[in-house]
Amino acid sequence: MTSEKKRIFLSSPHMTGNEQEYIKEAFDLNWIAPLGNHVGAFEQELSDYVGMDHAAAVSSGTAAIHLALRLLDVEQGDTVFCSSLTFVASANPILYEKAEPVLIDSERDTWNMAPEALERAMRDADKTGHLPKAVIVVNLYGQCAKMKELVDLCNAYDVPMIEDAAESLGSEYDGRKSGSFGTFGIFSFNGNKIITTSGGGMLTSNDEAMIQKARFLSTQARDPALHYQHSEVGFNYRMSNIVAGIGRAQLEAIELRVQQRREVFHRYQKAFGDIDGIEFMPELPGTHSNRWLTALTVDPDKTGIDRTAIIQALAEENIEARPVWKPLHRQPLFEEYRYYPFQEHHSVSDTSFEYGMCLPSGSNMDAEDQERVIDIMLTELKV
Repeated sequence: MTSEKKRIFLSSPHMTGNEQEYIKEAFDLNWIAPLGNHVGAFEQELSDYVGMDHAAAVSSGTAAIHLALRLLDVEQGDTVFCSSLTFVASANPILYEKAEPVLIDSERDTWNMAPEALERAMRDADKTGHLPKAVIVVNLYGQCAKMKELVDLCNAYDVPMIEDAAESLGSEYDGRKSGSFGTFGIFSFNGNKIITTSGGGMLTSNDEAMIQKARFLSTQARDPALHYQHSEVGFNYRMSNIVAGIGRAQLEAIELRVQQRREVFHRYQKAFGDIDGIEFMPELPGTHSNRWLTALTVDPDKTGIDRTAIIQALAEENIEARPVWKPLHRQPLFEEYRYYPFQEHHSVSDTSFEYGMCLPSGSNMDAEDQERVIDIMLTELKV
């Protein structure tokens, strides 16, 4: 690796410049611990933005998923259906509750949960009288899943949906913001996300009682008593006031960040879109992806090179790129659990993983940096 060359990250934090004002206000008021003016304001501003009535700010997107499962009374012996092509955090909370994940394949139009596979899984579960307690639908790399079909299926079987929008804040489906379709919406503000609080998450819902219970559980489930009394298990999941202040400043720039990420994608698309064997993650008609990461597949039979060789070539030039998420059904942690492929003997998730890669996509990546990436890619593709 050439150490002298500037490091280009996959997705680095992009500050607005206003974060320090919110942090200073928290210090001036001495509200630096959980709770405070910024926490409530961030919850309100985020829920207003995505079109949900209520929100609870928590320590991570994973914590938000875990709370959603607790609120739905998921426990040992239950099943929860979950997208297979996703980061492990989408499904780990299922194991926290000792429930059984059932993994659902993607389809090519969105790379997200396939309604056809979900329908087969629901039908089989209904026959056994053991429907899932919830379905976790992931919006991968900013692209919304086929929400109408998936919501209709969940409603038909009266199974609540948890919409994992950790990667898709700012994306839209049929004019509605991502994260507003399920019983719960989940967001992440990890350092690599489209907006960041350094670490944090949000649980949203239209059910006020559920969000109030989430706040209770996320602060160690302390009973309303003068002394410290606890009648059920709680968690230390609440977001701090300082972190929430960072989130407020970041949220102010969300539409600009979406625009910037989409501009990065379009420059890549212009450079590689006509190359035989290169296919970008699709954008379903009626959706507007935030293009959190530019994801594509490389067919080695057509291009003469595989994605791993391209990733290594970029790494040698101090540029970070990564494969698409390894599907959960191929992870050692989850390989014992049931998996419903798109079709028998045809797994879209496996194909996406075998050929897929993500390019540097940060909203703060300038055109010169992106040209470095493009030039190396074109050299490796021999174009």
